[in-house]
Amino acid sequence: MSSLMTNASAMTALQTLTSTNKNLATTQNRISTGFRVAGAEDNAAYWSIATTMRSDNMALSAVSDALGLGAATVDVMYTAMNSTVDVMNEIKAKVVAAKTPGVDRGKIQSDISQLQNQLKSTADSAVFNGENWLSVDSSAAGYSATKDIVSSFSRAGGTITVQTISVDITSAAGGTELYDAADQSGILDQDRSFAALTNITGAGIADFDISAVTDADLAGLDTVIAGVDAALGQITDAATSLGSIKSRVDLQKDFVSKLTDAIDRGVGQLVDADMNKESTRLQALQTQQQLGIQALSIANQGSQNILSLFR
Repeated sequence: MSSLMTNASAMTALQTLTSTNKNLATTQNRISTGFRVAGAEDNAAYWSIATTMRSDNMALSAVSDALGLGAATVDVMYTAMNSTVDVMNEIKAKVVAAKTPGVDRGKIQSDISQLQNQLKSTADSAVFNGENWLSVDSSAAGYSATKDIVSSFSRAGGTITVQTISVDITSAAGGTELYDAADQSGILDQDRSFAALTNITGAGIADFDISAVTDADLAGLDTVIAGVDAALGQITDAATSLGSIKSRVDLQKDFVSKLTDAIDRGVGQLVDADMNKESTRLQALQTQQQLGIQALSIANQGSQNILSLFR
C-alpha cells in the first residue's frame, strides 16, 4: 500500500543509514585513537584492568629508576673496594719487605704512610648521591647500618608490595664499612692490638707505624702481616658481597624492563585496535553509507511517484 503519511521504505532506509553512520563513527574513532577500548563506555571491565595495569607500570618505571640509582651506588662502592684491595696488597708487600734484616724501615714506613693515606682518601671519595658505605659516622643523625635498594613492585590480590634489596654495611656482618669515625669499628680503623708490639705504634691498619722496629723486633712484624692479611680477607669478602649485589641488581633491572614490556603487551591485547581489521571495516562501512544514502533517496522518491496517479 502506498501512503502519503507513512513512508515505511524511507524509515527503514533511514534506520539502516543511522546504524551505518554510528558504526562508521566508532571505527573512525578507533583508527584515530588506536584504541578499541578508549574509555569505560567501550568496555568497563577491560578499561578498568588496563587503567590499573598502566598505573602499576608507572610504578615499575619508578622501580627501574631506583634500581639504576642503586646500581650506580653499588658500582661506586665496588670500584672503591677494588682499589682498596690493590692498596692493601701493596701495604702487605711493604711489611713483608720490612722483615729483611738491615733494611731501612723508616723509608718503608714512608711508603706505607702514603698508602694508608690513599686508603682513607679512597674510602672518603666513594660517594654517590650523598651515600658512602665505606667511610661512615655511626653517631651521625639518620645513620643506618642497613642500606635498601628498591627492587620490585607487585600487586597480588589487591595488595601492593614494594620489595627491596638490603645491604648491611657493618664490618662485623661482613659489610663494606672500612672506617667509622664514631667508634673505629671499621675494617681498617679497628684496634688490632698492634700498639702492644715492641716498637710498633698505632692500633690498626689505618695508623700503624713500623719505622722504629729493629732487627730484634721482627717477630712483631709477623703479627702486623697477619693483621693486614686478615683485613685484606675481610675487604675481599666485602668486595665479593658487593659484586654479588651488583650482579643481582643488574639482573633485576633486566627483569623489570622485560616485565614492563610484557605488561604493555598485555594491556595492548585488551584495549588496542586491530588497525588491519579496522581499515577493512572502514572501507566496508563507507560503501554501506553510500548505498544507504542512495536507498534513502530512492525511498523518498516513492512519494513523488504517487503524484503521477493524479495526472
